[in-house]
Amino acid sequence: MPSTTATILVTLLIKIGLIASLASIVARSKGFKRLLFIEQRTPRQKLAFAVVLGVPFMLGVLARIMGAKQGAGYQGADATLEITVLAGLLGGTIVGLVVGMMVSLPALLIPPHEQLAVPMVALYAVVAGTVRWVCPDKEEIWKFSPFIDRSLYRSIKQRFRHPGVDWQLLFALVCVMLELARMTFGRMAPHQLFFLYSPHPWTEAMIVLATLIGVGLPLRIWNNTRIERQLEHQERLLMQARVDALVSQINPHFLFNTLNTVSSLIRFDPDTARTVLLKLSNILRRRLKTQTHFVPLRQELDFIDDYLDIEVVRFGRDKIHIRKEIDPSALDVLVPSMILQPLVENAIRHGIGPKIDGGTVTLRASRGNGRMTLEVLDDGVGIPPERLNEVYGSGIGISNVHERLRVLYGPDCSLKIDSQLGKGTATRFEVPELATAEAQAVTEPAAAVR
Repeated sequence: MPSTTATILVTLLIKIGLIASLASIVARSKGFKRLLFIEQRTPRQKLAFAVVLGVPFMLGVLARIMGAKQGAGYQGADATLEITVLAGLLGGTIVGLVVGMMVSLPALLIPPHEQLAVPMVALYAVVAGTVRWVCPDKEEIWKFSPFIDRSLYRSIKQRFRHPGVDWQLLFALVCVMLELARMTFGRMAPHQLFFLYSPHPWTEAMIVLATLIGVGLPLRIWNNTRIERQLEHQERLLMQARVDALVSQINPHFLFNTLNTVSSLIRFDPDTARTVLLKLSNILRRRLKTQTHFVPLRQELDFIDDYLDIEVVRFGRDKIHIRKEIDPSALDVLVPSMILQPLVENAIRHGIGPKIDGGTVTLRASRGNGRMTLEVLDDGVGIPPERLNEVYGSGIGISNVHERLRVLYGPDCSLKIDSQLGKGTATRFEVPELATAEAQAVTEPAAAVR
């Protein structure tokens, strides 16, 4: 029996709202986002993709059938055609068939046993999957929009400039033809296939338009999710490039200063110069073995010990004294690699180096409230108050550490320097305690998808 025009229009509005709501809910799943970002999926990924798409809409079909038994009008919950076409366009024929079989299963098994439900979803999946297969640029699928007038106008305008297949028009025609086919077969075999029917041509036109919107709207919602993910991917790539640039900047700086030490020793103390070179080779060998941006504090302190061996050789054991006040529980906390070396180098060269009687460098590490505080203190000559604010941007060492902390942890994590002329300098910063996976996520970009 044909439904009234008002009932059909309300049903169409409910269906579009339900499709948009389910599409938004599904898009919040992290697993779905990962699957959505992949064009060439493995069989297991295809099955997972089909399940995520099929289950919510299968429940909609079940609600429509059970509601009809109780005299309730839940026809708007059935989006069999729309979700099967979507699955075929996004995942191919196999995904479309799996999704179609899932959503048509209640209609086939529960009386009145709609016998045409399965053959029709097979038709939807094959047609949509074939269109995806012949489409050379899969990005054309994501451009399909429920705002048909605007998208078709832009597409037709572009075809005048660059003749070729109008994929937007083709996708729209596929949706229209499948909906008309459903209406035709539904009329030929009453009660064997669910469809919305009206004797008024303009109402049927609204039904077809609702099908177009039902296919295009989730594409727009999920495409926004893809764009957000791509932007995050690009931001991570940019951040990794910046971190790599900063690390590559500090390595030559450290090497240049150490070679200067060797050059100053090689004429009058060649044995000491040889010792320094051996220490330097050990440091470089360790750096080559570990190319990660984060290391446990224990490993960072081992690197500092190697570096201090070089500085002690240069300045003499009587002039430089090292003190460590390290919380044992902090040794396994991840910190940026080579983050302490520039601070220790500054403390020795600019703090203790100018003092005739030398001094002490103190390394401190403490934990609390999910954060770790690192400090490098010296009792050297200190920094004049008028130069204190210039220290953050002058030279490579301090400015590099300051920028790396800002890039890796954000503006809340920065370097703080307190100094008193003639009494020494304290340099400190706090970092959040990161697990290994979190540290990798900070600098490693998401896998690129083709």
